[in-house]
Amino acid sequence: MPLTIRLRNKTSIPVEVDTIQMETVRTQSADDVKATLVQNGNKQFPLGEFFDVSGSAGDDETMVWEGDCSHVKLIGTYLKSGTIIVDGNAGMHLGAEMTGGRIVVNGNAADWVGAEMHGGRIHVHGDAGHLVGAVYRGGRRGMTGGEILIDGSAGNEIGQTMRRGLIAVGGRSGDAPGFNMIAGSVLLFGEVGIRPGAGMRRGTIGFLGDVKSPDILPTFRYATTYRPVFLRYYLRRLQTLGFPVPVHCFSANYRRYSGDFLELGKGEILVRCS
Repeated sequence: MPLTIRLRNKTSIPVEVDTIQMETVRTQSADDVKATLVQNGNKQFPLGEFFDVSGSAGDDETMVWEGDCSHVKLIGTYLKSGTIIVDGNAGMHLGAEMTGGRIVVNGNAADWVGAEMHGGRIHVHGDAGHLVGAVYRGGRRGMTGGEILIDGSAGNEIGQTMRRGLIAVGGRSGDAPGFNMIAGSVLLFGEVGIRPGAGMRRGTIGFLGDVKSPDILPTFRYATTYRPVFLRYYLRRLQTLGFPVPVHCFSANYRRYSGDFLELGKGEILVRCS
């Protein structure tokens, strides 16, 4: 039976649960987990003040958060192994700086999903907020590895300053996806906002949806129209992970734009054209 943490007393003041770490709770009893201190505003309280706790993560390394945890921050922060399932919504900083393992959200997630993550996989079956896979203010790199899959929509600056990894968004995306991108891949299947790839140095941003093509910045140059072989492997990977990929993406032609020539100019934007 997995360790189940069920929200009992919802609060408008966010609860920060970065002290609930998989490598710790898998050796603890349910009562020990309940006694772990978490941050609520400027005070600390035992987790049991807000949640009921049952089961154990000792056997299967699985932790389940139940309820509307939209005001619960830092779920899965620093995760190294195991599985975290959120049956409901998740708050800010989900999976931040994680290095391995898997997080599944059967609902929506707030800002900073997978911020500066280094490995592992996050799959949000609903929507996400701004700055998916992005760098924290004052930092040097966003995500440097791993996969972030958002079935629904996401906000602004997806993959800001990301260095490696894969981000896929099935629904609408906000402004400036791939802003200051160093490398990695961002694949977007829905409507997109303005200024894609601004300041990107390397990496790939793919617009694969049926909606109107985004306006490409004048600091990018058209290069060619072709069928990228590598993209088929990425799309097959997404399919195996349960991410919805339109069939026609596999056989489509793509316009390739190189840029941003205000930077290295070694990045690329792919726009599906058939």
